[in-house]
Amino acid sequence: MTAESLSKKLETFIKKEGEITSFLVYPLLFIVVYEVFMRYVFNSPTTWGFEATTFLYGLHYMFGLAYTDLYDGHVKVDIFTSYMPQKVQIILKIITNLIFFMPVMICTSIWSIRFAFKSTIGLEVNPTSWAPAIWPLKILMAACFLFLVIQGIANLINDINRLKHSEVSNES
Repeated sequence: MTAESLSKKLETFIKKEGEITSFLVYPLLFIVVYEVFMRYVFNSPTTWGFEATTFLYGLHYMFGLAYTDLYDGHVKVDIFTSYMPQKVQIILKIITNLIFFMPVMICTSIWSIRFAFKSTIGLEVNPTSWAPAIWPLKILMAACFLFLVIQGIANLINDINRLKHSEVSNES
């Protein structure tokens, strides 16, 4: 398997993950509308509505991290790099990916997996009146950080390939 095909497979996985989890917006919308209706029409708010919307929004956000990175949608400040040659920009992307992004995201993934493991072993629940199980959410959070690492690997492979191709185009 070539690096390019590995990158394409990783990106396809992240794209499908993002497309599938984007449907979390529908239960989120339903719960918000239901909660507003119960609160303002029947003056009978639910004990679980606000918490459920917070969890669903959090999951929707977390699942969107890698998908957003796939399409280069995260906010970045490129005041200085935008004036640099394309080759230098690619080199800087590779360096920042290796020095900043990968170590931080790998450590975050490891810590979130440990956090999820402890939560799962203890069958952790949220200390509220509704008291939902939150260990499944922590498992999903750890998975989302892993998805971001996967996308970071794909970005690194793509940037290295772009650097190789820019060297070839500079020689001709």
